Amino acid sequence: MTMMAVIKRSLAAAAVLLAATVLAGGQDAKPELSRVRLAVGGKPALFYLPLTVTERLGYFRDAGLDVEISDFPGGARALQALIGGSADVVTGAFDHTIQMQAKSQPIVAVVQLGQFPGYVLGVLTKKAQDYRSPADLKGMKIGVTAPGSSTHFMVQHLMVTHGLKRDDASFVGIGASASAVAAVQRGEIDAIVNVDPVINLLESQGLIKVVADTRTLAGTREVFGGAYPAAVLYAPRAFIAEKPRTTQALVNALVRALKWIGGRSAEEVAAVMPSDYALGNAALYQQSVKTSLPIFSRDGRFSREAAETALAVLKAFDPDVGSGKIDVAATYTNAFVERRRPNRNGGALTELRRTARLRPFPRIARR
Repeated sequence: MTMMAVIKRSLAAAAVLLAATVLAGGQDAKPELSRVRLAVGGKPALFYLPLTVTERLGYFRDAGLDVEISDFPGGARALQALIGGSADVVTGAFDHTIQMQAKSQPIVAVVQLGQFPGYVLGVLTKKAQDYRSPADLKGMKIGVTAPGSSTHFMVQHLMVTHGLKRDDASFVGIGASASAVAAVQRGEIDAIVNVDPVINLLESQGLIKVVADTRTLAGTREVFGGAYPAAVLYAPRAFIAEKPRTTQALVNALVRALKWIGGRSAEEVAAVMPSDYALGNAALYQQSVKTSLPIFSRDGRFSREAAETALAVLKAFDPDVGSGKIDVAATYTNAFVERRRPNRNGGALTELRRTARLRPFPRIARR
């Protein structure tokens, strides 16, 4: 390691130790920021239900935050907003933390919202009779929430593991709400990767045949080979180090929502959501919420095993990840979740100190 690398590493570690000191010294101190810019890609999707619950129940406000939520057509666009500097944090897919580390622009997930993805691959009914396996996706036009999003990654993973190249099909962004439904209804695509309530509505109309489904743990293991982290809140390492109380407030609000969801019926949860998220069918939306409830984390904690699964999947088709030296333990932290429920070992402070020694927080590059 060069002297310059040692200096940079030491400075980064010092920044995290300072953040840990601030956290330890002021449990009830106000967040550094009162206004936080949060980007998300496809907020009406049930994938992001915990975010909407947090917002609608006023939990961000209770935590001392004014969160300005910007909704983009897909997760890749939300990530671009973060890198471009128009967002402070993102509610998005865990996959992006791995991909950005491979690009030397480290971002860190601080709370897990979804313990498995809920992505579904459906083939339009008119094409389904000739479909036998993902190898039959060759030449198809596939609708994903946005190119570069995790719905895109899922179908590319299936293609590569069934002998195809990741560009053997064409991909088009169709969003995660009414625009996705319209793309199928108009026959603009041959297959779709999306989430509920879009998938549930299309199934009920007989417009698609589901051929791969990660709405259950068993289905997730079948597609990805193991448990797979889904929706998370992530931020640049520099933001976390410089704004630890703001990060803690965001995590507190989201974990509070997760616990609220875990103790409520589908009817109660659906009643909190905006009416337009139901896509015109309230009864079907409530059923979609019911089938989606097992997706959500109960405590916001990350699993090393699930993170390793995500890394293995991305290595198979993402050249940057495949050729990079990825420290998967640096893509997430349980520090802030642990601090919300302190333990005898010191909770977040203990983990943050360990992180400072092992994984410094360099500033994210801005484009």
